[in-house]
Amino acid sequence: MLLLGLAACGSSRQAGPATGALAPHRGELGEPISCVPYARARSGISLAGDAWQWWDAAAGRYDRGRAPRPGSVLVINRTARMPSGHVAVVSRVVNSREVTVDHANWASGAARGRIATDQRVVDVSPRNDWSLVRVWYPRINDLGTTAFPARGFVHSQMAMAGR
Repeated sequence: MLLLGLAACGSSRQAGPATGALAPHRGELGEPISCVPYARARSGISLAGDAWQWWDAAAGRYDRGRAPRPGSVLVINRTARMPSGHVAVVSRVVNSREVTVDHANWASGAARGRIATDQRVVDVSPRNDWSLVRVWYPRINDLGTTAFPARGFVHSQMAMAGR
């Protein structure tokens, strides 16, 4: 079931959960919603394509980097289990290896297509460079066991102003 939920999370097509509880249904945002249109609306970053394409699409248009900032978009690369990738908006930097994010369509089942806020994401990369992350998975009320390859952070104008 997780595979189905993650497979649709990164596309611009229509298709998230709190640190243990679902966010209320948000009809004004058109739930169900996939991660791409949610991240675009929430961050103000105007990019198109599947989530994994955001990193290259941002080149020359937005600042990109390995350090998270509130308002930035974390770009998770595509994998065999998640062919569209995933994007999530950083809501808070907890420390150098942990952030909280707001994102959509991370969960499966009844939570598929839902928005989730203040979800933990932990950098588990050997070099502390955010190239490998684990993401909160509401179904188990903990970080998931899969480490996902991440490209880095695309910084919105709002995130750049907060430097």
